[in-house]
Amino acid sequence: MKIDIFNHVMPVPYLDMMKQHLKDQGILKRMSNLRMLWDIEARVRMLDEKFPDVQQVLTLSLPSPELVGGPELAPELARIANDGMAGMTAKWPKKFPAFVASLPMNNVPAALEEMDRALGKLGARGVQICSSVNGRPLDDPEFFPVFERATEKHDVPIWMHPARPATRADYVGEQKSKYEIWQVLGWPFETSIAMARMVFSAFFEKLPGLRIITHHCGGMIPYFSGRAETLWAQLGSRTADENYEDVLKRMSKKPIEYFRMFYGDTVLGGSASALRCGLDFFGADRVVFASDCPFDPEGGPMFIREGIRSIEDLKLPEADKRKMYFGNALKLLKMPLEQKK
Repeated sequence: MKIDIFNHVMPVPYLDMMKQHLKDQGILKRMSNLRMLWDIEARVRMLDEKFPDVQQVLTLSLPSPELVGGPELAPELARIANDGMAGMTAKWPKKFPAFVASLPMNNVPAALEEMDRALGKLGARGVQICSSVNGRPLDDPEFFPVFERATEKHDVPIWMHPARPATRADYVGEQKSKYEIWQVLGWPFETSIAMARMVFSAFFEKLPGLRIITHHCGGMIPYFSGRAETLWAQLGSRTADENYEDVLKRMSKKPIEYFRMFYGDTVLGGSASALRCGLDFFGADRVVFASDCPFDPEGGPMFIREGIRSIEDLKLPEADKRKMYFGNALKLLKMPLEQKK
């Protein structure tokens, strides 16, 4: 059995709200044309025909509520999304055993309220956030109550999805990012930035039970782990206007060890060598199978198929494969072992 822990859906009522309120025509084009994102019956048929051993834990596709509407509208968007995903899990529980709640992060009081509702009443098994809140860093104190509530009150994991718009240019003086660099390279960069800000803002010290699942297997961090370890061990050596040496002194572990406390998924486009790098960094206990379905050139099946192939190509011990395919997910989701049947 395989549990796909990071894939995406978009309830039709949420898509309809996007069409009313979102100005980004490029995103609307992409979402509207991706049938298995919103036609869930088509998704179920594809899974039945091609991957009968795969279950999917549903997460809302980007754009998240705060990327679609302001603080007044985003709570309604989150409710629509969560009600829609709860309905999918109720209708097809063997295909979709769980869903992850979306939150209106530009309205923290409403985000806390929606978290309580989605987890307590709808049965969500975790919450999803973006790597920034409309460009604001996640270690801004305003957002800490969200992490605290998810970890200490509900004891659920947090799915972190990268977000970087095309309007964020690659070079000073340009108006936007070209050639979709903002997504292909920008998203792993955004994930890595968010991870670093959490590490150096002492999130894992403040919240020892914090569990964060990073998309694309930790972004840049596993590949650049040697650089991250050796240069952040010298934190402050290149900075005169901040006392970063004290940051290191306050940390009970080396910085690189905090980065290993995140989880990484297997969404790497089917690259076995990239997955090997992620496994070497996080270890088999902190890597989870995921597909990013349906955002592949085939509109659904390719990333599932290639993700499985990338794991099999590594010739891993059976115990490690079981952890990645379903064992780690069951622990994170607190789902009974029977769910894998």
